Amino acid sequence: MSNTINTIDYGNLMHKAMRGLILEVLTDVCAKGLPGNHHFFVTFDTMHPDVEIADWLSDRYPGEMTIVIQHQYESLKVTDQGFSITLSFGDKPEPLYVPYDAIKTFVDPSVEFGLRFEAQDDEDGETPEAPMDVMAEPEKDAPKKDAEIVSLDQFRK
Repeated sequence: MSNTINTIDYGNLMHKAMRGLILEVLTDVCAKGLPGNHHFFVTFDTMHPDVEIADWLSDRYPGEMTIVIQHQYESLKVTDQGFSITLSFGDKPEPLYVPYDAIKTFVDPSVEFGLRFEAQDDEDGETPEAPMDVMAEPEKDAPKKDAEIVSLDQFRK
């Protein structure tokens, strides 16, 4: 017998399932557009090695950035690894690529739904106690013309 204790890694399994949910939602939006009042706040790690954003955006938002996917977006493309999209920042279109592994939060305030991803592994390989939260979002935002970077502090309990 091995001395290694086998365990089910529920934290990583939940992350995989929730990223699959984001993939499915974005795939549907890519095919049919955003239904009704649905819109998304997506916060991601700008320092993730596979994130692709303009240098001026990563300089302005080192660490993390929140984008709003609502009325004005172009070229949404969804893959198994992430999504690319072009958003307007001050009337200037900017392409972005965000891998699912870089997403920290995914929120649809129109239906009070949200996901928050915590770091999956510590340096010693252990999974943190709270790998993911499903958040209820009580506030609703008015429509935005351009992509807007917002703080999710206003949505946290």
